[in-house]
Parts: sequence; C-alpha cells; structure tokens
Amino acid sequence: MAVIILASLVVMVSVSLQESGTTDELAHIPSGYGYVKYLDYRLNPEHPPLVKMFSALPLLFLNPNFPTDSTAWTSDVNGQWKMGSLFLYQSGNDADQIIQLSRVGPMILTLILIAFVYIWSRELFGEKWALLPTAVTAFSPTILAHGHYVTTDIGAALGTLVAIYYFVKYINSPSRKHLIWAGIAFGVAMLMKFSTVLLVPLFLLIVFIKWLIEIYETRDGIQGNKIKHFIIRGLRHLGYVSMIFLIGFLVLYPFYFLTTFNYPPGRQYTDTEFILSSFAGGPTPEGEICNPMRCIAEFNIWASNKPVLRPYAEYMLGVLMVIQRSAGGNTAYFLGRVSASGSRLYFPTLYVLKESLSILILIAVGLLYGLYNIISSIVKKKTSFTNYLGTHLAEFSILLFTLIYAAWSISSPLNIGIRHLLPIMPLTYILMTSSLKKWTQSGHLNKKIKLGFISVMLVWFAVSTAVAYPFYLSYFNEFIGTNNGWKIATDSNYDWGQDLKRLANFVNDNNIEKIAIDYFGAGNPEYYIGNKVEGWNSAKGNPLESGIRWIAVSVNTIQGSTAPKAEGFERRAEDEFRWIQNPQEPYAKAGTSIFIYKLD
Repeated sequence: MAVIILASLVVMVSVSLQESGTTDELAHIPSGYGYVKYLDYRLNPEHPPLVKMFSALPLLFLNPNFPTDSTAWTSDVNGQWKMGSLFLYQSGNDADQIIQLSRVGPMILTLILIAFVYIWSRELFGEKWALLPTAVTAFSPTILAHGHYVTTDIGAALGTLVAIYYFVKYINSPSRKHLIWAGIAFGVAMLMKFSTVLLVPLFLLIVFIKWLIEIYETRDGIQGNKIKHFIIRGLRHLGYVSMIFLIGFLVLYPFYFLTTFNYPPGRQYTDTEFILSSFAGGPTPEGEICNPMRCIAEFNIWASNKPVLRPYAEYMLGVLMVIQRSAGGNTAYFLGRVSASGSRLYFPTLYVLKESLSILILIAVGLLYGLYNIISSIVKKKTSFTNYLGTHLAEFSILLFTLIYAAWSISSPLNIGIRHLLPIMPLTYILMTSSLKKWTQSGHLNKKIKLGFISVMLVWFAVSTAVAYPFYLSYFNEFIGTNNGWKIATDSNYDWGQDLKRLANFVNDNNIEKIAIDYFGAGNPEYYIGNKVEGWNSAKGNPLESGIRWIAVSVNTIQGSTAPKAEGFERRAEDEFRWIQNPQEPYAKAGTSIFIYKLD
C-alpha cells in the first residue's frame, strides 16, 4: 500500500510541475490565503473553506505579497478572479512557486483518500483484495489529474468516503464513540464541498430501512401496543441520526468563525445583500408572503452581521449560491454543439469515455455478477434482504449513495466536468472489488482463469495510465482517445488552462517573435512568454493584418466559438473565428488543449 501511495504522489508531482494554473485555481488560491492569513472570507464564498485553507497553509511560510490595497479586496464584491490575477502575476510573486506549494495540500488529501480506500477495503475484503480498489484509485487518470489541483473536488471525494465509512460503523455497532465520529466526519465532509449535503438523504434512508427491518424481524415478539413500540423505536433512530447532523453542523462553526473573524460585519452584510439581491426574484414586496427560498435568502442577509450567527450565515450564503448556480446551468460544448441548458447524457457519456476502459470492463463484470447473484438468491431463497443488509451494509450504503449522487448529477443542468463524479468513483471501485471477489470464489469458471482475466485488465489499466502521462486532465479512453477528446467535451474535461507553460516552450523552441493568444485558464501569457504575446480574440480580426503570423487559441474557446449552436443559444458572428481556415485542424498543439495556427 505504501508503494502505491508513493508512486501516485510521484506521478502527481511530476505532472503538476509541467502544468500552469487551472481556471478555478485562480479563485481558490487567493481566497484560501485570505482565510488563513487575514481570517477574512470575502473571496470565493460559494465553496466551503477546508480544502482552500489546507492548500494555503504552506504559503504562510513563503509570506508572499498579497494586494489588500486593490479594489478586488477593498470594494469589489467577491473579486476573486481579479485578486487571483493580481496575487499570482502582478505583485512581484513567483507564480509557479505559489501554485506548486498550494497544490501540496490537495495532493496530501488525495493520498489520504487512497489510504482510506485501503483501510475500508481491508476491513471488507482482506489485505490482498484491498490492493485492487486502492491501486485503481491511486492511478485513475481522473484522480491523478484533479488530485493535485487546488479545487474542492478531491476534498469532496475524501469527505464523502470518510463520512459514509463512519456512519456505517455507527449503524453496525451503535455507541456514543461511533456516533460522535460519524458526526465529525459528516461535518468535515460539509466543509469540503456543498454537494456532500447528499449524505443527508443517504443517512435518513439507511436509518429508515433499518427501522423497517426491525419492525419485520420483531413483529411477532412484541407484547402490547406494537404501533406505539415501533413509533418510539423509529423516533429513537431519528434522534440518533439527528445528533449526527447536529454534531456535523457544530463542526462547521469554528472554521467559519475563524475565517470570518476579521471580515467586517458591515462588509459581510453588504456583500451578502448584493450577492443574494436577485435570488428567488429579489426582496419580497411589501404585503406579500415570500416563497421559502426567498425567505431563507432574506433571513441569511439579516443574519450576516449578527455576531453569533454570521459564521453560519456565511456558510448558508455559499449553499444558496450553489443552488442558484446549479439552477442556472452553464454554457458548455458537448457532443458537437454549444448549449447553456445542459444535457442528461452529459455525465453518463463522460463516465463511459473518461473512465479507463479496462476498469469499465471490470465494473461491468462485477455488476453483471452482482445482479445474477441477487436474482439467484431470490429465486432459490438462499437469503433474505434483511440477512443481506446485516452482513453487507457497507456495500449497500455505497450503492445507495452512488445511485442518489448519479441521479442528482444527471438531472442537474450544471455540466462542467467529470470531476463532479469524483465523490462516487472510489466508491464504485470498492463495489467492483466486492463483486469480483465473490465472482472468483463462485464455481462457474476456474478460479485461476478469473484471476488471470482480472490481472490482464489491471495490466491494461496500468499501461493505459502510463501511456496517457502527463495529459491526465484531457484523458479519454480507447473509445475516443485523448487526442480526440476535445471533440466530445471541453472545459475541465479537456482544457482548463493547464498547457500555458507548454505554449511558452513552443514559442521559444520555434523562435517565434510574436504570437496572438486567446487563452482560457488561470495562467498569464505575458508572465510566461513576455513581450512576444499579443492578447487577442476573434472580434479583433485576423492577426496577420497586424503583422502577426501565429495565433494560439484554447480549444475550449475554439469549440465554444465554432461548434454548432443549440436551439436558443446566441453567439455573435464576429466571435466565430471565421478568418481561421479549418479551426479544427491546427498547425500544432501546446500539450493537448491549446491549438496553434500559422496564418500565412
């Protein structure tokens, strides 16, 4: 296990050193530093603080210049993007040093995730079989990609796994100790990413199912008023799970108290009021009753400058911002068209095309055997659901959360990347291993043949991961291939601005005197390439008319500007790069995500 963790770390560090800052890091890095250095939450309130704080801790030893005199800090409402640009590239700091040090925190969280997969799997399957989900987690291209970025995605995966782990421990062995740990783990998960709120229906469903099973198993042994007895027992279960939620809610407070300590109450109030001004239709007109979401928003504004309540008000502001953002969707290229409405095919398609093909095959084998086993058990009456749940609560909980999370993701119009499925990916590897172990022990085929098949799939997995190095962000499996992945989807699936340093190498290696750049990402072209850069966009026309023979355009921009539009989506003709011949066929590429065109 230690070798797996070390190898994963080496790969992530090596990839990170080759990449420039990704889009969301431009906001997350300065906001995290603002939290730990200045105890001020005015930047990036739409995400919980824990990952950002953890990422910023190494920067305290660096003591970089932080432009608190800029309008991004003094007067702008959530001036995160401007602050990120100033902090990294315009304040005399070493941007690469800050980015790489900030990424140490997420990489540590990734290693903890790998270790926790091993710990839980070892309890479920034993030491040898535990290595399977551990290795797949450690070398998944998606996890290798996002495991070293300063975003909340890997934190969400870790928080979800740990919270379910401790909740299952409590259900299997109820005690005050396990209840407290389950509550703490739930609170930590909520501090990682707001989507972990989906743990709430999971926990309630599991407790409800457990209550129904107790009714079924003890229905004949209860004397007196059975209904009263079972209602009391149900309320007791509800009380315990409520305690878990309460403990988690209390865990939030010290982190938000600390990070709002120097956030002026008056400023917090005006920022909150501005951000929520359009929420649910704006303030309630006099004499009218507000709808529930509008009431929550108005209460949150009221609480934002109250000494005791304002830490929770800042947390709720983030929740409301996520609800607002999720409902609105986003503009994205997917499967040949540009749309702002989202697609229910988005996450299923990306999962099939960006998960390693060999692992998809193993998951399919495990799923088919699991279904066969369930049907066979029912038909032959080998076991009951109550007996199954008593011995397989962990697997059932993982499966239930995976279904809840998948349904929520598919129904959401917010289509911004496979990274949003990270919370369920390690869980699916654990489920896969559970089923594969049982399959190898069944009598349908020779055990050695089955183990040989699994071994071949794992070798294939290792080879495909090695071949994809170092382009894990833009990885697509053998169905499409990484070089063609941009034809399926862009944004954080392919182009998040990670290749700017590679563009600088191309410019230097080819002795280019001047290059126009339309770049999507957190990097600063002038910082890496100097005066050889001319900032550009399609509306400025052909750079060749200004004597510039080269232009580099991020593939996210190319697809968003030239791909067919979905019905109802508007785009100006001057933004469509009509002066580039064959925009889908560049002269060269910087990495995988920046297309380079020679214009003469």
